[in-house]
Amino acid sequence: MTTDLIPAGPEQIEAIARESRQLVTKRALLAAGVAVLPVPGLDWLADVSVLMKVIPEISQRFGLSQEQLARLSPDRRVAVYKALSAVGSVLAGRLVTRTLILRALRLVGVRLSAQQVAKFVPIAGQAVSAVLTFGALKYVCELHIRQCMAVAREIHPEAT
Repeated sequence: MTTDLIPAGPEQIEAIARESRQLVTKRALLAAGVAVLPVPGLDWLADVSVLMKVIPEISQRFGLSQEQLARLSPDRRVAVYKALSAVGSVLAGRLVTRTLILRALRLVGVRLSAQQVAKFVPIAGQAVSAVLTFGALKYVCELHIRQCMAVAREIHPEAT
């Protein structure tokens, strides 16, 4: 579901969040599958690749992509940017770059460092790496979903 509008009602916000979480789970499972492969560094590449695709898609679902915000009236755009600032959003409303993704991944840096070390322990280490990949991606994306929900609620106080 893609929309050009920021969701207004609590049901709409929750529905978009639920759909986004399903998308994240599917993509995180794919990345975890890549993490099982015993190739150091391949999991990092998969993590960044997944986030570079999923984060903008979540933003778009909430009407908070850079392109969607550019189409808003100036007054509306100012209100949205104030809400983004108030919520402290790192990724919503921005062009998602590798630098921003790496900054978001630093939030779970300890897990990802452990993931790299785990690669060198046969079989069990690969399973641990897959679990850490799944958890890290879910964590970063859940944070983004919650920030998008908070922005939608900030813009539409009646949606709370």
